[in-house]
Amino acid sequence: MQLDLGEILEIHGRALNPTRRDSANRTRSRHALADLVRSAATKGDATLLEGKRLLITGVLTPQSIAYAVAQTAQEQGARVVLTGFGKAMGLTERSAKRLPEPADVLELDANDDEHIAAVAAGLDQRWGGLDGFLHAIAFAPQDALGGNFLSAPRESAEAAFRTSAFSLKALAEGLLPLMKGASGSIVSLDFDARLAWPLYDWMGVSKAALEAITRYLARDLGPFGIRVNCVSAGPLRTMAAKSIPGFDELSGIWERRAPLGWDTSDPAPVAHAVCFLLSDWARAISGEILHVDGGAHAMGANAVEAPSPETGV
Repeated sequence: MQLDLGEILEIHGRALNPTRRDSANRTRSRHALADLVRSAATKGDATLLEGKRLLITGVLTPQSIAYAVAQTAQEQGARVVLTGFGKAMGLTERSAKRLPEPADVLELDANDDEHIAAVAAGLDQRWGGLDGFLHAIAFAPQDALGGNFLSAPRESAEAAFRTSAFSLKALAEGLLPLMKGASGSIVSLDFDARLAWPLYDWMGVSKAALEAITRYLARDLGPFGIRVNCVSAGPLRTMAAKSIPGFDELSGIWERRAPLGWDTSDPAPVAHAVCFLLSDWARAISGEILHVDGGAHAMGANAVEAPSPETGV
């Protein structure tokens, strides 16, 4: 497929430089650009991940960020296996069938070393190696969220850390034998941990730990040719987001502050960034936290309308 460069630049320009009063056009422009890229990929013109063997965790429904990553990865030429666990396994299996190429689902409890070993053995038998994986695993008990920072019991804080942060190290260690010498890439989904957010509490602490673990893994896995990075995404309306008290109030911050705008229903920008980091184009990037949030992380306050030059108002 030959894409008209002028058309792409026009759409891209509308997406990145909208007027503040034209949010509908801004959203349509981003979706149009994503559709053009996806159309090219499915016709074989864009193969950023051609032949890559990828493990994608965290898929629940087609609205999941991880699902968008799996879909984009397949469109870019990758072979994909998903993981699921417990009662959510059925949701993952149904979602796997809706991908461009239906994917197999392996059972994985990231807090269980035997599960990790079984997944590694399954991937070894299937592919004989692994080029990368997405860590999209997070959990915090309700008494560790929603304004319960001071009252959260030790056990709940530990559960949030173990599942949401330490599991990255556990997976990296368990899958390392499959990734050695493969110029592999590990990417995790993050939420800006530089600041204290309302209601996020011990999940926020766990995300800060995830960022630190990313840096230490980048240090220790670099000699094996393995890159480790985070994508710090703006809030998106997923099934996981429903478990965060006050999500609507929290997501409104991005919608008001992001200079590029932020669509909480569109995971495509995050998925594209993850796939870039999984690709060889990011071969010299490691230990990085890549913000995909419409620029909200760089703004000190919500945008205000500039006064009119004529009236000063």
